[in-house]
Amino acid sequence: MASDSSTMDRLEARMDSMEHAIYAIAAQLGVQTSSPSLPLSTQKVLRKDHGAKHLSSPTNGTATNGAPKEIETDVLVVGAGFGGVYLLHRLRDELGFKVKVFEAGKDLGGIWHWNCYPGARVDSPIPVYEYSFPEVWKTWTWSCKYPGWAELRKYFDHVDEVLDIKKDVVFDSAVVAADFDKKSKMWTVKTEDGKVAKCRYYIVATGFAAKRHFPDWKGLETFQGVMHHSSFWPENGVDVRGKRVAVVGTGSTGIQIAQECAKEAKELTVFQRTPNLCLPMQQARLTEKEQQERKEDYAQFFRDRLTTFAGFPFDFIQRDTKDDTPEEREKIFEQLWQEGGFKFWLATYKDMLFDKDANRQHYDFWAKKVRARINDPVKRDILAPLEPYHPFGTKRPSLEQDFYEMFNKPNINVVDIRKNPIREVVPEGLVTADGTLHKFDIIALATGFDSVTGGMKNMGLNDINGIPLSEKWKLGTWSHLGMTCNGYPNMFFLYGAQGPTAFSNGPTCVEVQGDWIIDAIKKMRDEKIDSIEATREAEEEWHTKVQELSKKTLFHTVDSWYMGANIPGKPREQLNYAGGFPEYSRELKETLDGNFRGFVVVSA
Repeated sequence: MASDSSTMDRLEARMDSMEHAIYAIAAQLGVQTSSPSLPLSTQKVLRKDHGAKHLSSPTNGTATNGAPKEIETDVLVVGAGFGGVYLLHRLRDELGFKVKVFEAGKDLGGIWHWNCYPGARVDSPIPVYEYSFPEVWKTWTWSCKYPGWAELRKYFDHVDEVLDIKKDVVFDSAVVAADFDKKSKMWTVKTEDGKVAKCRYYIVATGFAAKRHFPDWKGLETFQGVMHHSSFWPENGVDVRGKRVAVVGTGSTGIQIAQECAKEAKELTVFQRTPNLCLPMQQARLTEKEQQERKEDYAQFFRDRLTTFAGFPFDFIQRDTKDDTPEEREKIFEQLWQEGGFKFWLATYKDMLFDKDANRQHYDFWAKKVRARINDPVKRDILAPLEPYHPFGTKRPSLEQDFYEMFNKPNINVVDIRKNPIREVVPEGLVTADGTLHKFDIIALATGFDSVTGGMKNMGLNDINGIPLSEKWKLGTWSHLGMTCNGYPNMFFLYGAQGPTAFSNGPTCVEVQGDWIIDAIKKMRDEKIDSIEATREAEEEWHTKVQELSKKTLFHTVDSWYMGANIPGKPREQLNYAGGFPEYSRELKETLDGNFRGFVVVSA
């Protein structure tokens, strides 16, 4: 029986590989084909993770790019997204280190390699959402202010063309174990398919959304239609025309999927637990001419973004909400709303995220603007209630283009699962607590991630005594500077726990943190330092600082993924540094200027 099962698995994997090869060739030739509804190998089992077990072409003795099964390098980076590529280029090309990158996927891009669901696009405008490397931006232009996933992939192809990144990236390499040898002072890192790397410096650049979250509904595997988690959406898409579609979740992913699928689906139902307080994207096309003219100011632009709280080219108004008259407030609110993006969130009065009354003024304006766009009173009260479930801006708002107008269609519906939860999945669809069977052909799980800490706790990372990080962080998260940990010498991470992460934009955050990591490694080489390791006292101090900063704000009053509250059993704590980039940069500078203050330093 085991032999039959193994044979079938191999057959399905080969058929899956052939199917995708056909569509890839067709795409190259410009031939129109019908989209495969679901890879054959996942029609029986819902895909829940990446790794070798999902690869269609095993490496058979050598890694991709001709890399051997055993690798020795100065620096090993895990993840080839914005952070990993930034570190590879600067450490290799500017400082001369030997660097290799392990990447679980098949191409560069990180989240933009995995995300190809309908409507996936950035929520930070150009040029905020790109590298500050002149050699990259001088020869690249975008099509619009907020580019989508396909254009982001082309951007990473351009980055590779300019910086020659892929030659040092080993793809199809999901890391499953990492251990530090006290004697040799080297890390040994293993991948799921048997590759082993030894390195002096180990950097985790997997980002804050590396571990998918799936609901624990009864019967999840029994659904007979098409079901995908948003981050495992088929490369060639899913044809929703004439289909009944469910979108479960209203984070940014759920908003984007629903907004796009509602245009073509026969019926679409959004299952919402908490209203997303979406802001208008105010998308705009960009011409090459206007971008080239702006590039004269790019160097200063990239410097200036570091002076703002979240790394955007705007910051809070240095007045409190009550300092202006109602008429003056209304005028400012309307201006920010029309300018779009995150301005109504991060360029408004400075007390909005601290004072409940000031925050309510913002919420009431938001509700007024959104409710005016929804005709149906029942849908209106679910999507934009007069009484807020949480203070405005304490959950990251999504940017939308015509999301609310979609609900003016009679075939687009919303179910409040706070009042009527999903009870189970059955072959025909979803059953809610009131006993209603909602029949669907397609279910999109926009159920998010075990954000910020989940990825690092899920990759076999052990300390010098062999204790897993998952055990160390079981009852709370501990780091120094949001980049290092006690018990993990010469190990760094970025765009993760206790950094500015979710209170910023990705490219800015990885460059700020990446620069510190690079400076630290260079300092170690120049001063002949064998290893640095954060002290437990420094971790305690940083943990306290992160929580105290949060407690001054309204963030701390809300159960959100910022607080780890979206995952059952996860400790409730602030997972992000809420002090803003200027203060964070000061902390980093003082650490290096203080000869690695907060670290145990071992010289050669």
